[in-house]
Amino acid sequence: MFQDKEMVNDYLAGLNAGLTGYAHIIAQTNNSELRQTLIQMRNQDESRQRTLYSYALQKGHYKPAATASEEVVQQLRTQLMSEQQN
Repeated sequence: MFQDKEMVNDYLAGLNAGLTGYAHIIAQTNNSELRQTLIQMRNQDESRQRTLYSYALQKGHYKPAATASEEVVQQLRTQLMSEQQN
């Protein structure tokens, strides 16, 4: 029988894999109605993922990586914005 932790982690892994799949499919979809439907589905799964992530964190089922310093966050933000403009 699955324990709460295993079920949560399994569902999180499935949601994360699905979100990756949506990114690939949305980028390649030409039909605008289908694209919008996929975006809505992705957004719903992102919301589910965040809710489940918060639950796992609260219950101690998940330990996130150490928090990055504000300096590291700003450097990454600057780098990503710079790459986006090129």
